Amino acid sequence: MNYAKPRYLRSIRLLAESFHAFERLSSSHIHTLGLTPPQFDIIATLGNTAGMSCKELGEKTLITKGTLTGVLARLEDKGLIRRRMSQEDRRSFIIQLTEAGEREFERVFPAHLEFCKKHFVKYSDEDFSALEQQLTKLHVHMKAVVADIRPSPSKETT
Repeated sequence: MNYAKPRYLRSIRLLAESFHAFERLSSSHIHTLGLTPPQFDIIATLGNTAGMSCKELGEKTLITKGTLTGVLARLEDKGLIRRRMSQEDRRSFIIQLTEAGEREFERVFPAHLEFCKKHFVKYSDEDFSALEQQLTKLHVHMKAVVADIRPSPSKETT
């Protein structure tokens, strides 16, 4: 049976290809700064904050819990982050940049922003507004669809 491709597939493919191209470009620069993309993501997320829980960090970076644990351990070994017990919940920890981590943030974050910026010089404010409007519309719709998904009840075995 021959199926016609639905119209939305072309848009989704362009979105995915654009994202992957940007990720490759961004990652290549991050590696020149001496970090992995997940390490940069954590340092950039923690920069200019008082720190955050692992859960918050995972949500803001979109790094999976398994990967996050290893990356945090390597950043701690490098002396760039520290863990302190949360005052509100003694079962959880707050992750913070150390002084060395703050210096690393100041070194890598502006450099990476400047690197990325030069690849968008041909975009006008109107281009960005139109792009953001459409991406926001897609994001809001997808979040609503995901929120409506209910896990099917598990069947208990006896």
